[in-house]
Amino acid sequence: MEIILERQDIQNWHKRHIYMKTEKLIENIPPRCNQEEESFPFCTRYVDIFIVSTDHIRERSENELIMTGVQHEEYLKKKSKKIQRISPNKMFHWCHRSRLIPHMVMVVGVPGVGKTTLMQKIVYDWVKGDLYQRFSFVFFFKFRKLNKLDKVSLETLILHHYPYLWQQLGNIFQDPEKLLFIFDGLDESNQTMDFTSRHLCSDPKQPERCGHIVVSLVRKSLLNGCSVLMTSRPTRLASMDCRDFQRMVEITGFFTEERKIYFDNFFRDPELAEKAFTYVRQNDTLYTFCYLPSYCWIICTVLSRSFQTTSSDQQVSLLPKTVTQLFAIFVANILSNHSLEKSGAQKLLQSIGWMAEHGVMNHRVIFDGRDLESFHVDNKSKLLSSFLMESEEPVSYSFLHLTVQEFFSAFVHYADYSPEKLQESLERALSYCDGRGEMFLRFLCGLSDATTRSLLTGYLATQAAQASRDVITWLKNFIPEEQIQAHSEDHKRHLLRTFFYLFEARNADLVQESLKSYTCIDLSTVRMSALDCAVLAFILDTCKTIEELNLTGCFLQTEGLERLSPGLHTVKYLSLRANNLTNHSCISLASVIRTNPFLRKLHLSYNRLSGPHLSDLMGALSSPTCEIEELRLADNDLTDTCCIQLASGMTNPSLKILDLSRNRLSGPHLEDLMKALSSPGCRIEELYLDKVGLPDTSCIQLASGIRNNPFLKRLDLSNNFLSGHHLKDLMEALTSSTCKIEELHMLGNGLSDAEEEAVRNLRTLKSNLKILI
Repeated sequence: MEIILERQDIQNWHKRHIYMKTEKLIENIPPRCNQEEESFPFCTRYVDIFIVSTDHIRERSENELIMTGVQHEEYLKKKSKKIQRISPNKMFHWCHRSRLIPHMVMVVGVPGVGKTTLMQKIVYDWVKGDLYQRFSFVFFFKFRKLNKLDKVSLETLILHHYPYLWQQLGNIFQDPEKLLFIFDGLDESNQTMDFTSRHLCSDPKQPERCGHIVVSLVRKSLLNGCSVLMTSRPTRLASMDCRDFQRMVEITGFFTEERKIYFDNFFRDPELAEKAFTYVRQNDTLYTFCYLPSYCWIICTVLSRSFQTTSSDQQVSLLPKTVTQLFAIFVANILSNHSLEKSGAQKLLQSIGWMAEHGVMNHRVIFDGRDLESFHVDNKSKLLSSFLMESEEPVSYSFLHLTVQEFFSAFVHYADYSPEKLQESLERALSYCDGRGEMFLRFLCGLSDATTRSLLTGYLATQAAQASRDVITWLKNFIPEEQIQAHSEDHKRHLLRTFFYLFEARNADLVQESLKSYTCIDLSTVRMSALDCAVLAFILDTCKTIEELNLTGCFLQTEGLERLSPGLHTVKYLSLRANNLTNHSCISLASVIRTNPFLRKLHLSYNRLSGPHLSDLMGALSSPTCEIEELRLADNDLTDTCCIQLASGMTNPSLKILDLSRNRLSGPHLEDLMKALSSPGCRIEELYLDKVGLPDTSCIQLASGIRNNPFLKRLDLSNNFLSGHHLKDLMEALTSSTCKIEELHMLGNGLSDAEEEAVRNLRTLKSNLKILI
């Protein structure tokens, strides 16, 4: 009984010790070097993050922040549907995928998405008694702090962090089912971690390398029955065998509601918070990355300074429009509040810039004293702490966020210009297939803009303008030829990447010169996010030579179309087939039609446009400014009642081709469609009604339409059910003197031999009539 009491006392002591370390949420210092970091009670500052179940982590071909941002937009679209969301208190509950209660759980997330904060939240709630009370002891380790440890035993490792457990540790190990080990930041470990290794340890007193101890815990040879919770960036796991983890979850960050809460918490002034959030919400480039809590902090920091500027002109100049401008303002704000002379500050920026670039190109985010010495970084500079975070035991350094590191990796080429180094860096960035150089290239192009670069005047090399010219020259050569781009999936993605570089550069002349040979942009089957659409809109709005835009199968959905529509006011041919557009999309489509007097062909087949807003689309089609000649609406879930709406748009005399195939138009309102077809204003020459479910009684309505339209030349009635008594009504209309049809398709209508013969005999009455039957 005495031992149990001692164990209970030590457990309470352990909880008190951990509570002191987790009760406060530390927020990074804003960019004022003379201000200390702030801390807040955890329960008042923590904002929920979205966690989803995932199968496995694959090798990634894109930058992980960009790829996850795009994926997050998909989660936003699916939020109302079934997504297997995992709350923090259910990490160790029954897992349907592994069909067991997991003991080994891996939490995946990109830098800055909140992995460490989530671990702190779990420990904090455990201490308070809110979750996982089946664990008597929780041990929290950061891989970064384990890097410098030589061979140690698990016992020594625990006592190094929790020395007060020395008397009871042996007893604690006797009940491993009540132990939870948390290892945070696998991607920050410099040790080899092979979860398939057969060389395992089983003795908690046996000295081993830390990585070996972690693997042994996961493989259950050490303290079998204990639970392990681990975090990592996706890039570290892509090449690892993680089958021993019975549950894998991915943190996808903030949804819209959580982003708003974060802004409210940061600004505290509701009016300022609303103003800042509205500004970001209207800028897709900035908003896309707001799924990251750390990114929210950066942008809130920048906007708090911008909105508090007294001069309205200066405030506008400080409001970022691109990611490059955001980070340029962020760095400029820091530099404006330090006491170091500009020459000293420039030297420091150069040294951390080269170190940043080395890290980006080599997938390194953790640096030690040797790295600082190698790149001549003055670790005693007060300014250094504004850009690098320092961890103790052992001492290591990392940038405030991976994107800050990526920004400096590009900025250094303007602060310490070397044509040889610039060319080498461009070649290296392009050579990586995992996307690690993508943000580097975007920032490099963004800083080629003189206005953006001027935010950091005084810290640039005298030859910064030459660096800009070199980057612009490279960018011009990077753009693929139009004829090559049109036939290759790789070149389509290559072209889309180029659009992002041009967007960051904000150089209208460069856009026009680079794309002057382009009359057609074909990005068909390239899955596009809302951000991709916003960038493409900028390109189309800037470059007036684009006449054709093919976005077939790009999965734009309504949100993507809304972002794209401002740039669609000059294209002549627009294909938006198979983009999961809904009835609500008709509002944006109507706006495009009304604002684009040049549009001649609009392909909208294989969407889901049926519904009340189809009237908006048809209303725009019938407007005096609309000169669309070809409209394709095949396979859009259109029904008989939609014929009333369709009829209103058919009276536009410009409309020559209308495709309504693969809908369900059979019914009394087909008559409205035929009345519109025979109206004086209708000039339709080709009408496609293939597979629309028409029975033979529809022949009466069809006859009235074609008999009174002298402009109709081609009629496709294939794959319907026209066999029957009323087929003769259609035949009589086709032979009338007012019918000018030259080509008739009647395939797949189940006609009898006699009916087929009757149809063929039409040729004797009209020699110029071509019939497919």
